Amino acid sequence: MQLIDFRTLGRSGLVVSPLALGTMTFGTPRWGSSDEESEAIFRGYVEAGGNFIDTANVYAQGRSEELVGRYVAEAKLRDQLVLATKSGFHSGQPGNPHGGGNGRKNIHQALEASLRRLQTDYVDLYWLHVWDMVTPVEEVIQTLGDLVRAGKIRYFAFSDIPAWYAAKAATLATAHSIPGPIALQLEYSLVERNIEHEHVPAARECGLGITPWSPLAAGFLAGKYQRASGSEAKASGEGRLSGPNPFQDSKFTEHNWRVLAVVEEEARELNRTAAQVALAWVLAQPGISSVILGASKLTQLQDNLAALNLHLTPAHLQQLNAASAPAAIFPYGIFTPAIRKGIFGGTSVQGWQ
Repeated sequence: MQLIDFRTLGRSGLVVSPLALGTMTFGTPRWGSSDEESEAIFRGYVEAGGNFIDTANVYAQGRSEELVGRYVAEAKLRDQLVLATKSGFHSGQPGNPHGGGNGRKNIHQALEASLRRLQTDYVDLYWLHVWDMVTPVEEVIQTLGDLVRAGKIRYFAFSDIPAWYAAKAATLATAHSIPGPIALQLEYSLVERNIEHEHVPAARECGLGITPWSPLAAGFLAGKYQRASGSEAKASGEGRLSGPNPFQDSKFTEHNWRVLAVVEEEARELNRTAAQVALAWVLAQPGISSVILGASKLTQLQDNLAALNLHLTPAHLQQLNAASAPAAIFPYGIFTPAIRKGIFGGTSVQGWQ
């Protein structure tokens, strides 16, 4: 597989690369990259054939969008690239509830600000960055659908929302023949597989492409951190997990260290890096349209892109699946072949696939 082995994002006509370039690192202090390194990463990605650039209005307080807009304009690549950004998290004056959320007022003002920073009059994909827990789904799809019709956005999609909310939005849009979501952006990796319970089946049923974020668990699965002696919750190493991170629980658990050990064992066997093995596993999962890479160095990007030509055998996948299996939760323990036989009088019935 290569970056130019394009696919559509969900059940849509938006054509994207199998790996997207996430730009949260652009302009971000501490664990991010300098302007020069950010430009090198951008150019390295597009020169390798990639076409899917992902940013957000709150990344580096808007600095990421400014850098992406500048790089795209200078390279004269606007028509070739799929440019995606987001709104939802608060980006205005503290104390003003309309500085964030998914209401019509914030979506419009956030999009206008993003368009200015990105130096463009439209974005190809507009993500609802997070479920705000209050705005009715009807208002959201009406607002975003109107923006599609107005030409300000070409498509829209949802990030970090409940599966039922995505399914309701997709169903309402289909029933009323209006623009609907085309994708879900969710955390997914060998140490965070909970979306397999509800989100993956909902996405496949509703025609939504899944674009995982943090497929390397903020560098944990790349082997960037070393376990502190006698502790599962502490580790040393440079990266996002070495400091405050309000959006992500600690990855330093006993279960995750065991998963990492299997990843590193397979990496040695295949003469590959742990990051490449972890990314190849995500790419091999059903329903995945494009995986979002986050790199703070050009060398990291190049290493990650090499995962495209790594084919994991069924045996390798089975080992990784077994080591990383999420805990069974109700009601999924009920849905077994044995229970199905009980439902159908002891006979074996295969559903449509």
